Amino acid sequence: MTEAQHPAPANDPDLGLHDPLADSFPPGFQGKLLYWIAVAFSLYQIAIAAHIVSLSSQIQRALHLGFLILLCFPLLAALRKRGPVGTAIAWFMAALGIVVAGYQWVEYVPLMMRSGMMNQTDIIIGVLALVTTFGAAWIVMGPALPIVAGLFLIYALFGQYFPGPMVTRGYDFGQVVEQMSYGTEGIYGTPLYVSATYIFLFILFGSFLEKAGMIRLFTDVSLGMVGHRMGGAAKVSVVSSGMMGTISGSGVANVVTTGQFTIPLMKSFGYRPAFAGGVEATASMGGQIMPPVMGAVAFIMAETLGVAYVEVVRAAIIPAILYFASAFWMVHLEAGRRSLRGMAKDELPSARKALREGWHLILPLAVLVYLLFSGYTPLFAGTVGLGLTIMLILGASAALGLPQGVLRILFWIGLGLVAASFLQFGNAALWGGIGALLLWNTIYAGGRTTIRQVIDSLAEGAKTALPVGVACALVGVIIGTMTLTGAANTFGLYIVSVGQNSLILSLVLTMLTCIVLGMGIPTIPNYIITSTIAAPALLELGVPLIVSHMFVFYFGILADLTPPVALACFAAAPIAKENGLRISLEALKVAAAGFVIPYMAVYTPALMLQDGGPLAQNIGYVPAVAYIVLKCIIAIGLWGVAVIGWLGHRMAVWERLLAALAAFTLIAALPMTDEIGLALFALFGFLWWRKNNANLAA
Repeated sequence: MTEAQHPAPANDPDLGLHDPLADSFPPGFQGKLLYWIAVAFSLYQIAIAAHIVSLSSQIQRALHLGFLILLCFPLLAALRKRGPVGTAIAWFMAALGIVVAGYQWVEYVPLMMRSGMMNQTDIIIGVLALVTTFGAAWIVMGPALPIVAGLFLIYALFGQYFPGPMVTRGYDFGQVVEQMSYGTEGIYGTPLYVSATYIFLFILFGSFLEKAGMIRLFTDVSLGMVGHRMGGAAKVSVVSSGMMGTISGSGVANVVTTGQFTIPLMKSFGYRPAFAGGVEATASMGGQIMPPVMGAVAFIMAETLGVAYVEVVRAAIIPAILYFASAFWMVHLEAGRRSLRGMAKDELPSARKALREGWHLILPLAVLVYLLFSGYTPLFAGTVGLGLTIMLILGASAALGLPQGVLRILFWIGLGLVAASFLQFGNAALWGGIGALLLWNTIYAGGRTTIRQVIDSLAEGAKTALPVGVACALVGVIIGTMTLTGAANTFGLYIVSVGQNSLILSLVLTMLTCIVLGMGIPTIPNYIITSTIAAPALLELGVPLIVSHMFVFYFGILADLTPPVALACFAAAPIAKENGLRISLEALKVAAAGFVIPYMAVYTPALMLQDGGPLAQNIGYVPAVAYIVLKCIIAIGLWGVAVIGWLGHRMAVWERLLAALAAFTLIAALPMTDEIGLALFALFGFLWWRKNNANLAA
């Protein structure tokens, strides 16, 4: 996305800067150098994942961050066309990043031996690590996360001067630097470890699938499935963004990729610009809660909780489906209220034809999901998924050099057998097959073009990983402060004290905390911050472990739709040519049910397929799941009618209020509220049926 394509509204400055890495590598010598650094970064990560290179975990993390810093500063300076002075400063900061990574590698064993007794050089290098990490985060993501992390760092340094329960015993400067810049509690903590292993691979996986044509496949299937229905243009946005979310690691990136097509399409069919942008922002952020990737948070959550990945997906699957169902429902109602019809069916691509022609693109994703659900580690599954995607791209190119018929069929059968052999012989067979295909593709011109496409994907994947990786490093400062000072325990005790009198007040307080802390911060650091601060308190109040983490995760996601920051909405603003705040208000309407689902899951964990809760104890687990899903669907349906004000006909104010009251009583988990809510739903249904029949008769 560039601003030239979609000029920002005059009264909405800086809308195009939320995705500074959207442009390709700049031309010239510097651009080529950065391009090959990005390729080297991706190859290094693949070598680590495939166990071609073996390094200790600490050195892996240090080199990962070193590559991020090396690429981040000069690339952003080049993309933003900084002058000679800015470029020189950027390369100087990049060099400092290399020095820090090299020091961690060379001094790895001595640093362990000096633990707790750092020398002057250690402290200087530790400070440089913090300066480069803060600087990289600021230029690649803006000020929000560095300011939040900076406040936590100030608290670690000067907590002894804070008032009341926030006071700490005070920590020496060297102790704080060691906590933040060395070991596994600060910037080299669990988030950076997950970035250096799982996340980078899955971002690279998504980059290859996009290059192979996955976005076009998603779009064509969405158009064929729902484009001809009432309000089809917006429904295409919901479906395609949901599909895109299965491979995307960023909601904002989702907005600027699928939104380039869906927002103008919605506007052309009569949707208001603000509503079109709101639908795309809501659907794109929803992609972050849609398995299998879940914005890469699924892997961090599994690592943090010490549970299998499949347990996280199990908890997420029903709420994710309900989230998209609610967005779909809101779009349908808005289309009905404004009499927006679908597109002509004969002008739309066939979903069946698109799948028939592009089914092979789904194979790596299907294998990835199978491996993840079969108990293989995300690292192994991601490596295999990536390898299969590369093999598919190279194999398709190689097959074009063969004559049609039996020979080509035999080639694909042989390639399939080689691809499947990883189950018996491990990754070595997969990478051996890729090596052979690379050699084959170097022989003729078409193959060399495909190799260039593979190299481009390696570079683009590394570029896409920059914001996520830098954020994972910086958020370690917040975790390090929490670990050092025990601040999370202080905040948790306050929430628990509120929750002893009223769980709902405690949940509302937690929700507001997550939304405020999540404003302007990407998905992964967003989850890490909120789960560190708020999730333990909910666990203390009896909320099941995964449910408590999913609760804060959901509201951290919704922070990107909530004014005044609303990052996803401002990313959609230049495309929609509308004010970001207006888009945010529409997004809140479309995502209204997203605010409901986490609360219902807390009171009835069966919604997230978890044991526990009084309902499951009374009627059994399976009936409890069926009942809570049905109740949630009814509540979502009623809430949509109340917000949009249409269901076959324009609703009177009293009808909307009745629908809202019925929805609210179904959400609340108090004695008799379900019975009252279902009775109100039945009353609403009867009155609606009678009025609708009267309108039809007239």
